[in-house]
Amino acid sequence: MSVLEGLEPGRVFHYFEEITKIPHGSGNTKAISNYLVEFAKKQGLSWIQDESNNIIIKKPASVRCENAPTVILQGHCDMVCEKKPGSSHDFLKDPLDLAVEGDEIFAKDTTLGGDDGIAVAYMLAILEANDLVHPALEAVITVDEEIGLLGAAALDCSELKGRILLNLDSEEEGILTVSCAGGMTAVSSLPIRRNEVSGVHYQVSVCGLTGGHSGAEIHKNRANSNQLAGRFLFELAKRMEYEIAELKGGMKDNAIPRATQMLLVIDGSEQETLKDTAKKIEADFRKEYSGSDECITILVERTCEGPVPALHPISRQKVLFFLMNYPNGVQKMSSLVPGLVETSLNLGIVTLMPDCLETKASVRSSVGSAKEAVSEKIEYLTEFLGGDYHVEGAYPAWEYRTDSMLRDLCVEEYEKLYGVQPAVEAIHAGLECGIFFEKLPGLDSVSFGPNMKAIHTTEERLQISSVKRTYEYLLKILERIARSW
Repeated sequence: MSVLEGLEPGRVFHYFEEITKIPHGSGNTKAISNYLVEFAKKQGLSWIQDESNNIIIKKPASVRCENAPTVILQGHCDMVCEKKPGSSHDFLKDPLDLAVEGDEIFAKDTTLGGDDGIAVAYMLAILEANDLVHPALEAVITVDEEIGLLGAAALDCSELKGRILLNLDSEEEGILTVSCAGGMTAVSSLPIRRNEVSGVHYQVSVCGLTGGHSGAEIHKNRANSNQLAGRFLFELAKRMEYEIAELKGGMKDNAIPRATQMLLVIDGSEQETLKDTAKKIEADFRKEYSGSDECITILVERTCEGPVPALHPISRQKVLFFLMNYPNGVQKMSSLVPGLVETSLNLGIVTLMPDCLETKASVRSSVGSAKEAVSEKIEYLTEFLGGDYHVEGAYPAWEYRTDSMLRDLCVEEYEKLYGVQPAVEAIHAGLECGIFFEKLPGLDSVSFGPNMKAIHTTEERLQISSVKRTYEYLLKILERIARSW
């Protein structure tokens, strides 16, 4: 039974619901890619599916619009997979459990994938419709955007004729994005040694944090659980002896981590010291992050006792040094665009393996040299401690065009529809437009989308009325290009 039945503007919600039935987390995109191929076949449209599972679907221009320039519609089909503690949802096989509350769509206990499933739904609705006025269309649906824009980076763009690109991967209606930061994933591997220790085992968790998107919300002073875990361990070492057997925090390098778990081994006589220290540091953290993370909690739970492999004292010292000195958060604000973060990084994943500490961070900057400088700082710290460092998923910035016919047209059409000017902004978050800007010389692009909130979290919501308005706006832009470009 359809949860979104009756919400149809041109079958957008129909296709959005269909997408949520197919598991499509980053790295698990074959099924959704095959679904898009079957859609193209059913509609009699030409299509390309590459080895990465990217999809290109082409649709001819409507009647008497054949001379208009080709337009690329672009978005990604992978989603961030997060679920609430205790949820039994399996992102590899279970459909999302959709619900509607007032003017909002959400998924029960999980992320919704509105970022960027709604873009795919818009494209499928347009590709299916036979009563629209539009130029020739090239729908480009990429994969693995959420883990470093990997699909766009791998895409062969030689088949694309369009040099006008409408990216549908923005989350606030009324804002036209015209520039974005470049980025990379910084990966460090610090070798460690273990020796067997014995004592009382305590599971310690730094949790209850707000989290969020490391591009859109890095400037909001939200706490990073991995960073706080490092501080907790450092402060605890001043008060008592302990051993570290396990350490794990965060799930995505581009998501501000909300929880980090540690397994500590202590002497039985130090149990009250551990609990009292956790309580004091919890209070300090809550005070520091008042206004953004008042619910920071440090949970301390005794599990068992006995022998277990734990960090050798020298390795423990290196891990603490690494976590205490790892840069995190906003590094520099833009001097050119008021309020814009220029350079930042997010220590998104920390994992203590049997023989190494592995970390992954999302590094972003609208200035290439600044991005490299942050990367080199992490590399220096890692190698100073005897570790290895490499970069994954590097992508370029999307540079601002001073002369953009598309931007001007989008502003004019928005004013006609709503009687107000849209905001025209540069953002710190990464968009695939930077990669297409580099691969398609002369590209003119704009990004926009409907209202979403709390993306990449289990509180994600998609506004129904905004989806409808944005679809109407998208159709007006296509019609304008088809008739008068």
